[in-house]
Amino acid sequence: MQRRNLLLSAVLAASTLAAPGAFAEPVIRLVVPYAPGGPLDVTSRILAERVRDQLGTVVVDNKAGAGGNIGADIVAKAAPDGLTIGLAATATHAVNPWLYSKMPFDAGKDFAAITQMVRVPNVLVMNAQRAQNLGISNAADLIAYAKKNPGKLNYGSGGNGSAGHLAGEMMKRQAGIFAVHVPYRGANPAQLALLSGEVDFNIDNLAAASANIHSGKLKALAVTSLHESPMLPGVQPLANTLKGFEIDTWWGLVAPAGTPADVINRLNKAFTDALKDPATKTKFSGLMAEPVPTTPAQFDKFMAAERNKYESVVKMSGAKVD
Repeated sequence: MQRRNLLLSAVLAASTLAAPGAFAEPVIRLVVPYAPGGPLDVTSRILAERVRDQLGTVVVDNKAGAGGNIGADIVAKAAPDGLTIGLAATATHAVNPWLYSKMPFDAGKDFAAITQMVRVPNVLVMNAQRAQNLGISNAADLIAYAKKNPGKLNYGSGGNGSAGHLAGEMMKRQAGIFAVHVPYRGANPAQLALLSGEVDFNIDNLAAASANIHSGKLKALAVTSLHESPMLPGVQPLANTLKGFEIDTWWGLVAPAGTPADVINRLNKAFTDALKDPATKTKFSGLMAEPVPTTPAQFDKFMAAERNKYESVVKMSGAKVD
């Protein structure tokens, strides 16, 4: 009997080794359509760790390229079983559908919304010395100067069709001013151009601009959120000068279209619980990112509204990627 029990134990052990993970909880793949190290990647990794108790292991998989389209397309074409989810961002789900001549996916039809994750205000900034020399201390001053001196101002961005470019065009159109757009190869070169005085103003991501604002090298004229940002107290919204002006950087979570509602709801609960946790808010604040937990329906409606907004902005700007 003892020999038989030992033999049975050996067989069970061998079968377990032959099929590792046979009884393990499935791993969820979270596709981030951008390179490691940026705010989208960092916030995703923070959340992946915080949902472990509810969802098990969530592995972040960076798939950068084509303005985020490569990673987003992987999610769009994945099995709708909740085991592959991804980030939907301003670029991939609001700007790119109008910027790219050909898209590998339909941003409105190929995804199921889970929740918005984050909102990061953009900020209208000038070289501090240039602002002082021109007597500009806020957005109203900048617009007044541009109207009195048409064609004398220029602004930089990270390239044609970038968030900074489109925000600048929105501001010009709504304010009725003209300023020459100077595109650079990325947000960092655009900020360096502003710091060196090559360009007069930029509309930049607050996370990228904050260090130079606090050091006094850049002058923050306005935030582009509808309300004052707790990340930059005392700086008024551009909407106070240009009614209704709003253009933030945002991202959230989506699954492939057709993912069952119960799976979406389970994912939503886990991630929104994590987003509501004060510890998450504290960690995100270092990135100037505000957690924005929503229902799937709310995030879906928000993305549709953003696509509608950017359609006219992209067409008006003339930016196109073939």
